[in-house]
Amino acid sequence: MQINDIIQEALRLPATARFEIVDQLMQSLDKPDPEIERIWGEEAVRRLAALDAGRGQTYSADEVFGQD
Repeated sequence: MQINDIIQEALRLPATARFEIVDQLMQSLDKPDPEIERIWGEEAVRRLAALDAGRGQTYSADEVFGQD
């Protein structure tokens, strides 16, 4: 079966079934890397500690997106 055949067959399914297919496909692409998650968690804690200690700087959304 070719990709186009699979797509055409899927489009004949009810919306709830199509949603389930899309959800499972998206989950198969979004596999978090535990090591990267750990590193980002440590970085978040480090940044929060810096802010709490007065060593960090914050920016408004307008500043970040150049809307000031």
